[in-house]
Amino acid sequence: MTDAAKAKRYLPWVVATVLFMEQLDSTIVNTAVPSMAASLQVAPLSLKAVVASYILSLAVFIPISGWMADRFGTRRIFFSAVAVFTVASILCGLALNPPMLVAARLLQGLGGAMMMPVGRLTIVRTFAKSELLAAMNFVLIPALIGPLLGPTVGGLIVHWASWREIFFVNVPVGLVALTLIYRYLPDYRAEVPRPLDVVGFVLFGSGVALLSWLLEIFGEHRLDATSTAVLLLLALALLAAYGVHARHTLHPLLRLALFRVRTFRVAVAGGFVTRIGIGGLPFLLPLLYQLGLGLPAWQSGLLMMPSAAGAICMKFLAKRILGRFGYRTVLVVNTLLIGVGIAAFSMVGAGTPIALILPLALCMGFVNSLQFTSMNTMAYADVEPRDTSMASTLASSLQQLSMSFGLAAGSLVAGWFLSGLPQTDQGAVLHALHYAFVTLAAITVVSSLSFWGLRPDDGDSVSRGAPVVETPVA
Repeated sequence: MTDAAKAKRYLPWVVATVLFMEQLDSTIVNTAVPSMAASLQVAPLSLKAVVASYILSLAVFIPISGWMADRFGTRRIFFSAVAVFTVASILCGLALNPPMLVAARLLQGLGGAMMMPVGRLTIVRTFAKSELLAAMNFVLIPALIGPLLGPTVGGLIVHWASWREIFFVNVPVGLVALTLIYRYLPDYRAEVPRPLDVVGFVLFGSGVALLSWLLEIFGEHRLDATSTAVLLLLALALLAAYGVHARHTLHPLLRLALFRVRTFRVAVAGGFVTRIGIGGLPFLLPLLYQLGLGLPAWQSGLLMMPSAAGAICMKFLAKRILGRFGYRTVLVVNTLLIGVGIAAFSMVGAGTPIALILPLALCMGFVNSLQFTSMNTMAYADVEPRDTSMASTLASSLQQLSMSFGLAAGSLVAGWFLSGLPQTDQGAVLHALHYAFVTLAAITVVSSLSFWGLRPDDGDSVSRGAPVVETPVA
């Protein structure tokens, strides 16, 4: 078997394994915060920085992942990222106090920031566009099921062992991944690496870090309105300054001109809005199950499992569906179906049988999987090979922000309708959550309008193997 054949055979497994480890870790920690607080003898709220520090590190370092890969090679950066993530996981498990834990999480975020963009870049450069859909669909499954399994796995580990084992489970996975990376990962790099845009890195990194922090702590800390407004305006001003800087720089950190490619613009910018509605579900569903229906945490976690099963089933059907109907039809119709599915949760009440909730969760996993597969693969349909590194970095940066916006949207909507209601009043809480689901459903339905700008043949180079019509990018 040739090296190219080995790469195509093993690469999706390597990237999928690493992404599963990263996505599982990003959600599993939340479950262990009370146990961590008790062990370290601090208040649970003081450990909010443990979660926020990881998000901030991702937001800051994702933008330079493409430059790092072009400069030092995809194999070296991906290997180093997994090694840093694994070592940082050990340090998290050995932390003796909150500052040590926060420092280790910052280091872990640095490794995580390089894994998703560089892994995706390697996939895009290894597979032809006609093969990209199947490969990317396989790789994206862990990104969908990791956050769903995180709360359940975290709860079980904390129940049977200690919070430290939550971080130690990354070690064997990381060692296996490092071995596979060393043996099978292709090494791509730019022939003439572009210089690092230091000014752009400072402007964009500071702006996105501040904005991510504001979204991450939303509803958790009581910042006064003036402070919040000032920090928000500062974050937006930094990002606006980066936009001006990027237009007048020969080698910007993130080349915004890529948004002139229609399929990339719709997939990334349009998908940003869609993720706001979808991103609120991980926040609202546990509230529905535990506060609205009165289920214990472990049973609430199990009710998230059918969504993972639906995502896995879609792995075998996505290419056929997109090949038959095309990206435009699939994205418009599927976004509407997601909105209907979110709205359906507004009809779940205390008397709703579990047997009805399970198929609804299964269907949501099914359509969510198709949605993310469609958006993430169409983004590269008309991107030229020389721009794949920049496209991967730009897409990953905005997706990280969209995750923060989605969780903030869920928190905002739930907080608005739950304001002043005692959590012991199950009926009132359930009624408020129903309004929250309807609101997110409306946002998702409206976001389907963003996909009307696609043409019927957009994405055919990925879904049907049609010839690519290059779109010039200034």
